[in-house]
Amino acid sequence: MKRAIRLRGISDPYKGRVWESATLIRVGRLSSLELAIDDSSVSRKHAEVRMGSDGVWHVTDLGSTNGTYVNGVRITGADHPVRFRDVIQFGKVAVLVESAEELSANKPSEQMILSVSAKSSFDDGLRRIAFDSNQMPRVGEQLLALLRAGHHFVHLESEDQLLKSILDDAVSVLDAQRGAIVLAEDEIPGHEPRLDLRALSHGGDDPRGRFHFSKRLAHRCFAKGESLLFSAVQEDRELMSQSVSDGAMSSILCVLLRTPRRKLGILHLDRGYFQQPFNKDDLLLADALAAHVSAGIEAATLLRKQRELFLKTIIMLAQMVELRDEYTGGHTQRVTRYAMLLGEHLGLSDDELELIHIGTPLHDIGKIGIADAILRAPRRLTVEEFEVMQTHTTLGAAYLQSIPELHPIIPIVRNHHERWDGTGYPDRLSREEIPRIARIVAVADAFDAMTSDRPYHPQRQGRPAEEAFAEIEQQSKSQFDPLCVKGFLAIRDPIMDAMRELMPPDPRANSHLGKPAVPTSFKPTVFGIPASILYADQPDEPME
Repeated sequence: MKRAIRLRGISDPYKGRVWESATLIRVGRLSSLELAIDDSSVSRKHAEVRMGSDGVWHVTDLGSTNGTYVNGVRITGADHPVRFRDVIQFGKVAVLVESAEELSANKPSEQMILSVSAKSSFDDGLRRIAFDSNQMPRVGEQLLALLRAGHHFVHLESEDQLLKSILDDAVSVLDAQRGAIVLAEDEIPGHEPRLDLRALSHGGDDPRGRFHFSKRLAHRCFAKGESLLFSAVQEDRELMSQSVSDGAMSSILCVLLRTPRRKLGILHLDRGYFQQPFNKDDLLLADALAAHVSAGIEAATLLRKQRELFLKTIIMLAQMVELRDEYTGGHTQRVTRYAMLLGEHLGLSDDELELIHIGTPLHDIGKIGIADAILRAPRRLTVEEFEVMQTHTTLGAAYLQSIPELHPIIPIVRNHHERWDGTGYPDRLSREEIPRIARIVAVADAFDAMTSDRPYHPQRQGRPAEEAFAEIEQQSKSQFDPLCVKGFLAIRDPIMDAMRELMPPDPRANSHLGKPAVPTSFKPTVFGIPASILYADQPDEPME
């Protein structure tokens, strides 16, 4: 039995519109035609799509100015056969053949929608690494992609790098126009997990559209616990969604990422209108790839969560210091932000930035061992008391010495009060002898100390930010590394933005943000300068 042809618009402004006929569809700008297109690239009588005497649908160009194309190839005036999933373009307007068939008495009807599932175990997926569906050894690019996938999680430390590398290979070997990896987060028994987009890759030109994967199909695949193939999503109204339409997705693979322990997420791949649809072999190859990489993804995810727990522990330790010393409330958070901004500006490596991220919150951890009588003294410290206060650097380093994983951040804790001119403490290091990460934290620490109030001593209010910047500049080559100073002054605006965001909401605690700079009344900073030099003649005033 002959079936009607259906054409669906896939280019604006006709995207989504449908035209159907059992015999003929004439195309052009004339309003009397079955497919009337109001577009200057289309001729008045442009083309016609007609059922031929052989029972096959054909498209014929009627001498149009800008031509008629089938799958990107311009046709001549002669009848050109069209098949299911062909893209026909009239000038600049394109339509997708959704229901056309080559019909003859000797041919069975072509299946319009192929939906295949692969509910295989983890072990089944692993067996498919080396052999295809016909039990033939995999060769060429397919095998290389699977081998590369195993290589990635051995040699890449970053979870994001791992996911991106795996996805790039999957998109390449399966000739997808787009790929996405979504992982399950916040799994709660009895509740649908949240699937978060973690990696995105494009095979060629960036496909148009705002959507990178179909949430509906991804959740369906995850809930069913099996890999799914949707070879012609336009033919199934249930499968069509805004994400599928806007993303120009014609064929979709939703592949389950899983280990013997649990489901991890979905590998989502799609092809566009101009590509052949995915088939069962593609599904089995993608499923094998997913099984091969899932253990590495699970390990990387566990490491990330372990790192997040580790950072939470560090933050808790930093908060213990802030509970002891009311002045430092929010201090570690601000210093960490300032130091990270400066480190990024100076072009530090990812490893060095990670040390700053972990080490800066703990730079004052040694203050846990300083007595309250000194730590919270509402007056200037004596020389003897200041010497005790200085020991917070060596105390902190000693605390961390017993934790091998924290050894790389000890230079921040021990040396953030060293001075460029060699008169700092505790080791009297100078210039490049001072670890660079400690030199960076020293600038950030001093700036926040100058701009912060002392809640337990009303006479020590935070100074205006402009005065603090001026003092940082003045102390270049004496207290601070001149390169760090130059970089800090260059990022003045981001520092101010972070300062406004992180300062306490109490207007009495941050009113100095709006004070005008008064350089003439500004006194030299005290950070790192021996008390015997600055405070010998002022023993009754509070001091650092």
